[in-house]
Amino acid sequence: MSQRFWVGGLVLFALTTALLADGKPAAKVAPHAGFERMKKMAGTWVASDKDGKPTDQVVSVVKVTAAGSAVHETLFPGQAHEMISVYTCDGADLVMTHYCSLGNQPRMKADPKSPAGQIRFEFAGGTNLNPAKDKHMHSATLTFVDDDHVEIAGVAWEGGKPCESCACQMKLVRKK
Repeated sequence: MSQRFWVGGLVLFALTTALLADGKPAAKVAPHAGFERMKKMAGTWVASDKDGKPTDQVVSVVKVTAAGSAVHETLFPGQAHEMISVYTCDGADLVMTHYCSLGNQPRMKADPKSPAGQIRFEFAGGTNLNPAKDKHMHSATLTFVDDDHVEIAGVAWEGGKPCESCACQMKLVRKK
């Protein structure tokens, strides 16, 4: 029986190696400026007080993963409404999937015409939601004040239109 596991493991290893090293170099993709900016957010981010000073409230933990091909953000870690957003490139586009505490997963695409110092994400579909009816995050704007300060504005939709009471704005400071 253990011989079968060894053989199965070797076959799996061989297939993985063949897929990763098929003799052809990996295709080079030009770096996406917005994605490179997202990578620089790696770290812990806390809410700021009214004077812009950091508080003890952790809002976001960002890490670069998957050999640099994804940015993983945990929002409100350890809280009942913890959520995850994953940022990746899809060809020339920067995309984000938001795994929401509402149980849906809206996908958003960065607007290539976002102004300098800002990334505007717009709704591009999703799972477990009907955008004409269900409450969901529909857009988000990240404004990079500097390397240690970011402002996030999110707009949720419900019933096919913006939900004013569901909009959120956060000012975050990198935890040192």
